[in-house]
Amino acid sequence: METAARGDGGAAGPYVGLRPYRKSEHDLFFGREREAREIATIWQATGLTVLYGTSGVGKTSLLHAGVLPRIEAERADVLPVARVSPRGIAAPPARAGAGLHVLALLSAWAPDEPLSALAGLTVAEFLARRPERHDRYGDPVPVLVAVDQAEELFSGPAHQEADRTELLAQLAQAVEEHDGLHLLLSLREEHLAAVLPHERPLGRGSRARFHLRPLARATALDAVTGPLEGTGRGFAPGAAELLVDDLRTVEVSDAEGRATTLALESVEPVQLQVVCSALWDALPPDLSEITVEHVRLHADVDRFLTGFCRRALARVAAEHGIPATEIQFWLRNAFITEHGTRNTVYEGLHETAGMPNAVARALEDQHLLKGEHRLGIRWYELQHDRLIATVRRSERPATYLADARAALAGRRWETAQRLAEEALRASEFGEAWVRAEAQEILGAAEAARGETESARRRFEEAAETFASLQQFDGVARVLTGSGRLRLAEGDHAGAVELFKGALTWAPNDLPARLALGQALWHAGQPRAALACLNGAVALAARPPADALALRGAIHADLGRPAEALRDLDRVRRDQQPDTVAARALALALQGRFDAAEQEMLDAVAAESGSGPALLRAARVHALLGRRSSSAALAARALTARVPGLPPHLRRQAEEVLRASA
Repeated sequence: METAARGDGGAAGPYVGLRPYRKSEHDLFFGREREAREIATIWQATGLTVLYGTSGVGKTSLLHAGVLPRIEAERADVLPVARVSPRGIAAPPARAGAGLHVLALLSAWAPDEPLSALAGLTVAEFLARRPERHDRYGDPVPVLVAVDQAEELFSGPAHQEADRTELLAQLAQAVEEHDGLHLLLSLREEHLAAVLPHERPLGRGSRARFHLRPLARATALDAVTGPLEGTGRGFAPGAAELLVDDLRTVEVSDAEGRATTLALESVEPVQLQVVCSALWDALPPDLSEITVEHVRLHADVDRFLTGFCRRALARVAAEHGIPATEIQFWLRNAFITEHGTRNTVYEGLHETAGMPNAVARALEDQHLLKGEHRLGIRWYELQHDRLIATVRRSERPATYLADARAALAGRRWETAQRLAEEALRASEFGEAWVRAEAQEILGAAEAARGETESARRRFEEAAETFASLQQFDGVARVLTGSGRLRLAEGDHAGAVELFKGALTWAPNDLPARLALGQALWHAGQPRAALACLNGAVALAARPPADALALRGAIHADLGRPAEALRDLDRVRRDQQPDTVAARALALALQGRFDAAEQEMLDAVAAESGSGPALLRAARVHALLGRRSSSAALAARALTARVPGLPPHLRRQAEEVLRASA
């Protein structure tokens, strides 16, 4: 089977996929013959040509593979297609000053010249240095220059506005000084209004606009079948038509599940390329004729578009540090109405429907969204109706659940809840494990918000499901969550029972052991708590800071300063007032009063209402001989509630009060 050669030297199929066509791929570029011919003619005859269309409609491909090959070298002097963004200039010369956009344009026109030779030149000076070319009759030929993604001339970071204005002024000056200069600007249609004030100076009164639209059915068929010429493979009657009609067909479902099938008039080129390149790769290598059956079997348009959507979301998510599942949730809820149609959303000062504006613009670059300006406001919508079903098609439930757990760890309770609910919607019938994990996450989020009863019900349902699936670690996690609810309510005995129950399902579950130690301490059983914490520390390759802090505090309360400091010295970062006060007590018990007093002052300075912290400070004062302040702190400890004193520490506080009387 013959294959086309990519411009980058690698062998590939006849379709280019998501990237634009190159000039060298003119023989593979079909469906735009009329547009290419008209633009080539207009560009050579007009001072300013504005080519505009939506993102992904194929402007760059048309310019490189359609227009440029149609311009005869003897009749025009064509400079390389340029962009004006200075992002590619890593280290601009000192003489470039503020003119980085000008330098980017000149370096695109003269890629072999060093930047230092171009820095400081104006556009007119650069053109004046070039030798004038003549046709066979001795007349000068026009100079054709094109700027792709020319919206970069009119929008971008505010600190580059003066730079962009300077380049526009230089282009106007160059047009004025060079009679044969013809300029083409290719840009997204939402930026067309920004060009209007500059049309006269950039075109000297000679200007034209060309609106590039999606492919009609007939030209879409050309774009599908034409690239196969010379490959030894072709479409059987009806096969290409089936593929194109599938791309034109959209099924819209409203919030109640009622479906309507629509046949659209056009096909988006970017979607056609995604599907055709994926189809080519899916076919057997020795196949010579692509039949209707092959298209039905391999041209899974929805699957191809879903893969395209997932890859685009993954790129944007990685670039902006936001889980792809969150972005997809936002897309579905902001850009699809309850009737299953596209919704438009305006761009605010910093966010678009709650998502950073940079994410919306990145999705436009990835051809998932398209934007336009209306009355000075930028609006977004999905690039095409065909993407509605793609965006609605959820990610794998496991992905949602993983991101929901990450949101829990980051204390983003609302996000965790949304993603867990999305996992439920994405799950298939019979995926009970998804429901169990989602209920566990929803329960944890509700518990964090203080919705105790609802959280308890979710934990109970999750525990039953995990048990039926024999996922014992899941049962242990959920029972631990339920136990923490009891602990927060002050039901220490009930919490102990739940934590013990968790350990019967998963004896080596570290969070359950740590939680049991905390519950036993609150229940007034410090020695039993120590035994449990010793087991938790022994199980962990890296002992958790919570276990070391609590074990160290218990040792201090029991009058074991060496053992206390052994643990507390390992958790010196981000200590709570309780832990700082425990360290102060341990130091005082060793007779290191200066260090103990400083630690005690730090603990009290935190203005903690913690009973244990106040009691430990009271004991330090007693060891320093300050009976009145010791009594005052012990009295405050007895009335503290956040947290209050467990029974064994309450007895200690009463003893301190009696000793200070």
